[in-house]
Amino acid sequence: MGMRIMISRSVLIGIRRFSADAAPKEACGLLFGEGDAITGFQAAENIAETPETLFEIDPGALFAALKSERAGGPKLAGYWHSHPSGDPTPSATDAGMAAADGKLWLIIGGEVVTAWRAGEGGLHGRFSEVALELTDI
Repeated sequence: MGMRIMISRSVLIGIRRFSADAAPKEACGLLFGEGDAITGFQAAENIAETPETLFEIDPGALFAALKSERAGGPKLAGYWHSHPSGDPTPSATDAGMAAADGKLWLIIGGEVVTAWRAGEGGLHGRFSEVALELTDI
């Protein structure tokens, strides 16, 4: 697991709160940052037909984030979602949804948070694990 990314402690606290509040449904949202640092997040509505077992980020939230990025706003670095089952490992369904675009996927399973880079190869042919380093940024 040679890759490492820094993430703000406050970002993780916020994501964990949204995830706990949404249980037993999956919570989801967007990650913002640049390079090897995640400095912000946004919760988004999970519009999946079965949000207890799947997530689908509201396209409106995603489009708004991309539009903001093009206008000089925060850079979309990836996505986050919870696994209320407690397993923070990407599922085969997650892999089927992920584009090989290098975006970060943060998965919350109970108290455990894991990070994955979407690309070619790795787990389910799509994810490489990334170490998280907490910061106060």
